[in-house]
Amino acid sequence: MTNSSQDNKEKKKTKAGEHLSKIMKEFYIGQHMDAQAGKFCVWAAIIVPLEILRGFDIIVGIPENYSAMTASKGLGGTQCERSHQLGFSPDLCSYARIDIGNNLNPLADAQMPPLPKPNLIITDNNNCSLLAKWFDVYHREYNVPHFILDVPFCYNPQDYDGNNYILSQYKDLIKLIENMTGQKHDMDKTREAMNNTNEALKHWKRFMNVALHKPAGITAFDSFVQMATFVTLRGTAQLVEQYKLLADETEERVAENIFPVPDEKYRLLWDNIAPWHQLRKMSNRLQQLDTNIVYATYTSCLGTIEGGVDLYEYDGVDPLKHLARTQNFSVCPYGLELRYEVLEKLVERCGIDGVVFANNKSCKVYSLMQLDLQKRLVDKLKIPSIMIDVDHADVTRYSEEGVFIRIEALLEQIDRYKNVC
Repeated sequence: MTNSSQDNKEKKKTKAGEHLSKIMKEFYIGQHMDAQAGKFCVWAAIIVPLEILRGFDIIVGIPENYSAMTASKGLGGTQCERSHQLGFSPDLCSYARIDIGNNLNPLADAQMPPLPKPNLIITDNNNCSLLAKWFDVYHREYNVPHFILDVPFCYNPQDYDGNNYILSQYKDLIKLIENMTGQKHDMDKTREAMNNTNEALKHWKRFMNVALHKPAGITAFDSFVQMATFVTLRGTAQLVEQYKLLADETEERVAENIFPVPDEKYRLLWDNIAPWHQLRKMSNRLQQLDTNIVYATYTSCLGTIEGGVDLYEYDGVDPLKHLARTQNFSVCPYGLELRYEVLEKLVERCGIDGVVFANNKSCKVYSLMQLDLQKRLVDKLKIPSIMIDVDHADVTRYSEEGVFIRIEALLEQIDRYKNVC
């Protein structure tokens, strides 16, 4: 790659990145300003359908995303230690430890100020087994209500009864917020938010499909970073704007033959949450090995239904019914068969040479089935794979050299496999 091409690449990389930084900064500043003005504040888990909350004039904060951002800035270890000082176990999810440390034992000069204090907390039990207990800490500490969405684990596609069961809880949630705020929920605003999400996800899928090109136009690390916008700004016009810019820019880069790993020799798939503290370092080291982790199960699932990869589009009619149907879009609530179905589709669609199963010390739900998945993938598709140890936010549970010894061993496996075939 020429110097001018490299300069071009960096310039184009930062265009969507700068816009992302801008809107996220404005969002967090706006939250604190609204809180100072007395606006009602909700803390919600990442799988809670924010489109429902857009029907109210309230603040919405996402503690999990806040923790991921803290870890990506290299501050996770410090905040984890602050939670340990309060007696919370190091075996808890590092997202929880970071967030608890920053809220209940904050540093005087914290670089990441805590979210505005909540008036209501909303979690779900389909995506993370720890969430309800984690948010119960704040329920007790701040003496605010805690609403838990009870969502059935899915071994098969959602049925009529399952949809109605989730839908009934959405209606209960709306009534609770109406009673607490004195506001009337505006279904037209929720419908508009659902339209925004659907439009944004069309652009997201366009962005993700650039990974199908050889060499890939993106890395999984790009999708990890950009996923933060969806988690926080779901249902907003800003999300549509960001993802359109992202998809347009990425497609332009491919048309200009500018790629993150121009001499791409190995195409890998990542299974688990991102190691937020390692994104840049891991991406750079992989590039030196002519290796690209082109796709991740963690980001492939946005806008899908169980076992799917493609967008499950909103029909424009009943936003609550659609949200209930897609409540289990995340990989974590899937049974083994559905998890494998997704993996197989991604391996075949993306031309994957090898799979990296990241055994995440902080996410038992995501990691629990990985040994079975790995065995089935190797037996059925005869594809090389490795298991590495990571933690999505606690850098003390990560060994860079240990991980890359295994990654290099995987590349050797791939070479042997290609020579045999």
